[in-house]
Amino acid sequence: MNKLFLTFASIAGAIAVLLGALAAHQLRQHLSATALEVFETAVRYQFYHVFALLAVGIISERIPGKWINRSGSCFIGGILLFSGSLYMISALMAAGTSVPAGLGILTPLGGLFFILGWIFLAIALLKGRSS
Repeated sequence: MNKLFLTFASIAGAIAVLLGALAAHQLRQHLSATALEVFETAVRYQFYHVFALLAVGIISERIPGKWINRSGSCFIGGILLFSGSLYMISALMAAGTSVPAGLGILTPLGGLFFILGWIFLAIALLKGRSS
């Protein structure tokens, strides 16, 4: 499973750099301050959890098991739900379209996935064995 986590982290990291550069050089001129702040929050949390996912991928070599796999899966889910929903919200704000309530619930759900990812990582480390 570590190859999946490392691959996803690599791709998500490249996307975060691309989107961060886009925000710094292009979007700043076209988004309201609020929409830009939402977008930058998405990039920032995506980056944080790219590093967490890289760690999970590396740690899973020494401490394999369900808890480390759950941790990585939650980090992936969190990136998709938390950052993904914020990207969509900022795009809707930029277009002057109202944000559907159903979309807004994805952000805290993604945050919950991030929290669970960290908790599962701690459990994996406490229960795991290192050789």
